Amino acid sequence: MQVKDILARQQPSFSFEFFPPKTDDGWDKLFENIAQLMPLKPAYVSVTYGAGGSTREYTHNLVVRIKKETDLTVVSHLTCVGHSKDEMRMILDRYCQNEIENILALRGDPPKGQAAVTQPLDGFSHAADLVGFIKKYFPSICVGVAGFPEGHPGTPNRLLEIDYLKAKVDAGADYIVAQLFFENRDFYDFCERCELAGIRVPIIAGIMPITCRQGMVRMAELAAGSRIPARLLKAVGRADNDEYVAKVGVHWATEQVRDLIDNEVRGIHFYTLNNSKETLQIYESLGVRDSEQLSS
Repeated sequence: MQVKDILARQQPSFSFEFFPPKTDDGWDKLFENIAQLMPLKPAYVSVTYGAGGSTREYTHNLVVRIKKETDLTVVSHLTCVGHSKDEMRMILDRYCQNEIENILALRGDPPKGQAAVTQPLDGFSHAADLVGFIKKYFPSICVGVAGFPEGHPGTPNRLLEIDYLKAKVDAGADYIVAQLFFENRDFYDFCERCELAGIRVPIIAGIMPITCRQGMVRMAELAAGSRIPARLLKAVGRADNDEYVAKVGVHWATEQVRDLIDNEVRGIHFYTLNNSKETLQIYESLGVRDSEQLSS
């Protein structure tokens, strides 16, 4: 099934994100977590793609394995950094051969150790270029793109940021997945600004609970560093250890999800970090067994 068809339904969608492991133990642990999350009946799952294509084979292998071994709809992330048009055509041909029909098209980060992106002469400068390429040569593929409720790190001008997002939609993007945020009002404001700009495709909210103090620091240090609200900082500050920090994080994320559902969000995407525990706890805190109950 394609994500755009899932989002056309009346009820909100709930989806999970994973990243490809690099060890056999990591693969075993990931599929244990996927097995634990499957009873929640997610609308789809997505798989990340490393900077500069560094996890290309791992990503492809994980996407194909999920496709073959489960009944889940799967979305493969795909970044244009470092790829020529011929390489991209080869990658997309391979996905089509394996009946992978959903792509999240991203510009991507430079490879580790490189401060800037060096594009091949026959490559893609922006995610909008990749979206247009997919829609021209692989029109049957459903394409999502990223949105940034707290602002894009490379575009401090928030007006230009929405213009660039609209360019991706105009190139054929079917939906938008928002990067994680901790204040729902930032997401609602982002959606309003998209509406004003004439962006009409569904927008999915991105949620990732804080699980430890170190993890919170990493979120703040990312290129698209998250804004940690003072109320959340105070709550984390009251926690005696990381076990209680995780409880604070799950509670905060649960309230975010509850409010998003009440405000009829089109979808919620959980950034799981390959761990089922916190996502399961959010569902438990909401008093439901699966996504179908959340949707009703």
